[in-house]
Amino acid sequence: MIRFFQAVVLSTVFAVACLVVHGGDLITSDKDRSPVDLVLSDTDSWLATANQTSNSVSLINIHDGELLDEAMIGEHPSGIVLHPSSGQLLVTSSYSGELYFLSVQDNRLKIESKIFLGFQPTGLSVSPDGKSIYVALTDADQVAVVDFASRRLVRKISVGRWPRTLAISNDGSRLAVGTSGDRGVSIVDAIDGRLLHIDQFIGLNIGHMQTSKRTDEVYFPWMVYRRNPINEGNIRLGWVMASRLGRIGFTDSAHRQAISLDPPGKAVADPHGLALTHDETSIVISASGTQELLVFKQEGLPFQDRGSTDHIDRELLNSPDRFFRIELGGRPMGLRIAKDDRTVWVANYMGNSVQAVDLIDRRIVRSIFLGGNQTPSLARRGEAIFYDAKRSLDQWYSCHSCHYLGGSNAVAIDTVNDGSAYTFKSVLPLYELNQTGPWTWHGWQVDLVDAMKHSLKTTMAGPNPKHEDALALAEYLSTLQPPPNPYRTEAGGASPSAMRGKEIFIGKEGGCIDCHDGSMHTDSQVHDLGLGSTADAYKGYNTPSLKGVFRKVELLHDGRASSLDEVLSGDHAPEKVNGQAISKEQKADLIEYLKTL
Repeated sequence: MIRFFQAVVLSTVFAVACLVVHGGDLITSDKDRSPVDLVLSDTDSWLATANQTSNSVSLINIHDGELLDEAMIGEHPSGIVLHPSSGQLLVTSSYSGELYFLSVQDNRLKIESKIFLGFQPTGLSVSPDGKSIYVALTDADQVAVVDFASRRLVRKISVGRWPRTLAISNDGSRLAVGTSGDRGVSIVDAIDGRLLHIDQFIGLNIGHMQTSKRTDEVYFPWMVYRRNPINEGNIRLGWVMASRLGRIGFTDSAHRQAISLDPPGKAVADPHGLALTHDETSIVISASGTQELLVFKQEGLPFQDRGSTDHIDRELLNSPDRFFRIELGGRPMGLRIAKDDRTVWVANYMGNSVQAVDLIDRRIVRSIFLGGNQTPSLARRGEAIFYDAKRSLDQWYSCHSCHYLGGSNAVAIDTVNDGSAYTFKSVLPLYELNQTGPWTWHGWQVDLVDAMKHSLKTTMAGPNPKHEDALALAEYLSTLQPPPNPYRTEAGGASPSAMRGKEIFIGKEGGCIDCHDGSMHTDSQVHDLGLGSTADAYKGYNTPSLKGVFRKVELLHDGRASSLDEVLSGDHAPEKVNGQAISKEQKADLIEYLKTL
């Protein structure tokens, strides 16, 4: 990993100054930039990146690779687009809940304005006429509609759970939204502001979306979990985690078509960025887990109407003019294709860089270093391991594949980590992991570094990790912070309903505090509430942390509940655990409080 960082530094076209000054903000050169997305100007003369770790936007002259400017924006930038008529940059800052408007004037970035949207704004798209901006609000399960001229929020559209990416139809009438919490794509009437339907196809971690100008279909990559135990045979068959490329129309009953992306023995993992060449003859995808670009010739791709093969089509695999891979290293994320349809610009998160890739020569031709620590810290090395699918058997998946950005997922998975097969467990978030021991649902792992070793060896089915690798991974996850809770940070204080719910939580009615105590809302103990399976190798379950519980769509140890209401009405109702029967109104208050944790 250190060699990769050194290689990026040696290949830079320029050296950043020790300190970048802009608008009174100071950005040290050794601060990791971690670009996640980028845009190209209409003339291909400059590009701008959204840098997640440094909370900044970088402006770069494409011709000479000079860093022209860098501007501080809100926390955790996620998406960046270029407004079609004004040329302004629109950037989402997810953790601070903001949408920024920046202009480029005389090779400088100028923050024109910002608006607060809250609820973790992520992906965004602009209507063809430039009048409306659509922003995915991941924590609200909604898309925000912003009027560009007035910079005002005019509407929110409920679209399904965990919207992160979206694209708009060519006439601006409909949206396709990747709703990973519902494991599909939502089709939305953008004019009437209503959800038409969700096409569910067991999709996870749905990546960037782009609409074809020719067919008015949306292309996007994703991963799939096939609900099979993690063992060597199932992994190699593509029956555990796998990668897909899909497309879907904007009709009321649209459903996705798909092809598999994984060659046997050398799979693809964590596909994220996607772009069509301007002539739409090729599709380019960044596979962030396997650190490469995937390039497909559009004509004759074997899309299947429902379902797909377990591995990439053999004829496609054996046709190097129709499908090829370009190694990039690091963690390639968002990408844009230049007007020559030959050059692909890639935001490389772990490389702190932007890479120019030649599709004809099939190689990196330039690397532009944005700034960052040339000797990565222990946590940064652990972060690289977390996102590295090459740590798994035949590189099918990474830690991130199941724990998206360190959080949860929308499926219950049989990791065989608890000593038994076919005992599927919901995926627990990994934020501040050192504070939530013991680990695993059964709580049998009591040493965090050993737990990391076990996960890399057993769950990932990879080679025996070095002790320093497990140490680095544990350090990264211990320092990993969750997104801010909008129900706590944006309400200006708990609502009366939430305050009543807190009294139920800590009182005899709910009895929740008996197990969910402390700053992480867990007593770090194993309890047997009679909810287990006879197939489990261990009895009882480790009390999960309730921090950010409102985000989860798979609740309780086996994911039997999909909402807090189901938890409190079913097998984990207060009267069945350690409390008393509560009324419908009390349950509503308790839910309001749980959402603030």
